[in-house]
Amino acid sequence: MSEKGIKKLSVKDLIKEKEKFQVKDNVTKNLVIERGDENFLITIKKPSKSLCVDCMEMLSDTQMGKNADKEMVYNTVISPDLKDKELQDAFGCAEPIDIVEKIFEVGEIGTVSGHALTLAGYNNGIKIQEDLKN
Repeated sequence: MSEKGIKKLSVKDLIKEKEKFQVKDNVTKNLVIERGDENFLITIKKPSKSLCVDCMEMLSDTQMGKNADKEMVYNTVISPDLKDKELQDAFGCAEPIDIVEKIFEVGEIGTVSGHALTLAGYNNGIKIQEDLKN
């Protein structure tokens, strides 16, 4: 261990704790949506690399940028199934992705999208370690 409890990662550590460090694709998390006096559980899955790239490219386009979070939510919420045609019809969606704004508040969309990105390793607490002086 070096200063402040930070352990330098070695090849031996990676091999010894392979399961801990190996990137997993089938990762899900439950989120609680609070609506007044009730709480609702939704489940999201880890977004694919291509979905993350697509959404980031959307952000750089002033016209498409506003849809990046909606795209992320639509493609990562697995329960309830936002891609269910019956659900979309019941809410009168002109386009399938419209379901996102029909059932989630604007702030919820950004928050759910952020949690999905965290599952893909974005904003997960990686920091720069300044050189230690003796």
